[in-house]
Amino acid sequence: MAANRQRQQRLLGILFVLLALVVGYELWSRPAVPAAAASTSGQRASRPRAAHAARSDTVPNVGLNALKDSRPEPLAGGRNLFQFGAAPAAVRPAGGRPGAGSPRSATAGAVAPPRPPMAPAIPLKFIGIVEAPGPLGRLAVLSDGRDVYHGHEGDIIEGRYRIVRIGIESIEMAHLDGSGRQMIRLTGGS
Repeated sequence: MAANRQRQQRLLGILFVLLALVVGYELWSRPAVPAAAASTSGQRASRPRAAHAARSDTVPNVGLNALKDSRPEPLAGGRNLFQFGAAPAAVRPAGGRPGAGSPRSATAGAVAPPRPPMAPAIPLKFIGIVEAPGPLGRLAVLSDGRDVYHGHEGDIIEGRYRIVRIGIESIEMAHLDGSGRQMIRLTGGS
């Protein structure tokens, strides 16, 4: 019975130490609340809601009018970062050419040339290759859904397109008017 009593006392001692460690950790991990804030709220400082309420009562004055006066003016011909909308047109310096002014004016006045319009897609499907022995070589087979066309490299198909290169899994075709080229992948017999 004495051994059982000693075991209970040791267990109670270990539980007391663990409880003390948990309470110490909780007190140590909480942010400290100034005594003035705790006394003005009328509640104990150990409660988190009271500490949060005391902090939210004091809102700092930002002074938005002072910020408005200190905003920098945009550069001449530059974009205002504080307003939405498109960038203004480039301003040319007095010399007449884009690089005559400062080095900044050359980059601000640079405008990319407009891209040429895209050529319409070639409406043909590449459905296969016929390997012919001798000088004939490869023959590409194409279809537009109604008719079937065939040709070698350099041949003109449908009076509008030229076969530039016949590959293993694709064919390169160009518009005869020079408006562009297109790679057409092998689609099979569908």
